Amino acid sequence: MSSNRPLRVAVVGAGPAGIYASDILSKTDVDVSIDLFERLPAPFGLVRYGVAPDHPRIKQIITALHRVLDRGDVRLIANVDYGVDVKLDDLRQYYDAVIFSTGAIRDADLTIPGIDLEGSHGAADFVSWYDGHPDVSREWPLQGEQVAVIGAGNVALDVARVLAKHADDLLPTEIPANVYETLKSSTVTDVHLFARRGPAQVKFSPLELRELGHVPDVDVIVYPEDFEFDEGSMAAIGSSNQTKQVVKTLTDWTLKDPEEFTASRRLHLHFLHAPHEILGEDGKVVGVRTERTELQGDGTVKGTGEFHDWPVQSVYRAVGYFGSPLPEIPFDDLKGVISNREGRVIDIDGEQVPGVYATGWIKRGPIGLIGSTKSDASETIRHLVEDITEAPAEGRTAEHGEPDAILEFLAERGVEYVEWSGWQLLDAHERSLGEPHGRERIKVVPREEMLSIVRGQSATN
Repeated sequence: MSSNRPLRVAVVGAGPAGIYASDILSKTDVDVSIDLFERLPAPFGLVRYGVAPDHPRIKQIITALHRVLDRGDVRLIANVDYGVDVKLDDLRQYYDAVIFSTGAIRDADLTIPGIDLEGSHGAADFVSWYDGHPDVSREWPLQGEQVAVIGAGNVALDVARVLAKHADDLLPTEIPANVYETLKSSTVTDVHLFARRGPAQVKFSPLELRELGHVPDVDVIVYPEDFEFDEGSMAAIGSSNQTKQVVKTLTDWTLKDPEEFTASRRLHLHFLHAPHEILGEDGKVVGVRTERTELQGDGTVKGTGEFHDWPVQSVYRAVGYFGSPLPEIPFDDLKGVISNREGRVIDIDGEQVPGVYATGWIKRGPIGLIGSTKSDASETIRHLVEDITEAPAEGRTAEHGEPDAILEFLAERGVEYVEWSGWQLLDAHERSLGEPHGRERIKVVPREEMLSIVRGQSATN
């Protein structure tokens, strides 16, 4: 095997983490050829399928990611499912190194009684539905006038806002038609969001929280008795401008006159309420029981033994995402990440697995925003480059180093892979669907319809 050919690297997962890693690697001094694999027919991961449709500002991240792939020095190979269409041994034949950036798309567990009742849902599933993920059902069982959301991060806020918002106010977005029709039929009047800790400990973004106060015909209601600030809270407010802005917005809402609440829907924000049990009758959700908590001086809380029952007909848990194990890759089941040391994948004995790396949420867990993802990718790429630099000849281990070899392999397997030109067809089609309605795009949902468009064939909704 020649050490003169470019280093062949496969990146598995075409969300922000995978694209940033590819971009950073392409700008190093290493002569490299990069293929970016994606399980879905479309790239961009959670930015396309995890950001609420009424947050186009956040979705603009796709513009930067699009520019990277549009350059042509990173090749997209989408609609290829790792572990099914291609396995690690296969990739080793065609690549000298493999970087896994598959993210975290499962809901973290919430182990309280009643969690499996009908009407109890994971936020990740709901987000995938309203974002038109091709691998989830196009139906969603919206039910009840009162709904509970458990969590204190932006995903919980997104879920609560989408549930409370009138469907017509989502029409200017890329919301799929089936999602609009379902939300249009919603009977919800009250959405209750429960946070275990206090206002200074929530993980809402200031801008997203402020936007909540401007949702048409939805009143945001907070409760003064939930506003407790210990020394840890005051330290957080003093040291973080973001926390200070969040607390100010929430505190301002406590000053509202109840007579101002005239909207047809209400979004209630409850702090210092820990979920204790989901209440059910005949196998269905009829309420949620919370335990009042109190701050301990350092920003942590403990239960007080005081319980409250809230009548609700459905519950959404938004307590975090969790990574999924990948075939043949060492996995930490407790943390929900690939076992690694600063991005170098390690086996059960702590030894480095040659040529295998990880980045993004599957590396460090589902925390941090885009800035964290970029620095994360930089660390992983730095180690990959170090490993190759130390042993340039030994680092080129692929038996088939020609770029077309992997495409021939996939074709022989009958895998209908999608390249960048195919995504451009789908992108143009979605934009053409939205244009007559003054919308940036209308997202195509069914996988087969996406592939039909990529083939250049006509498709119908």
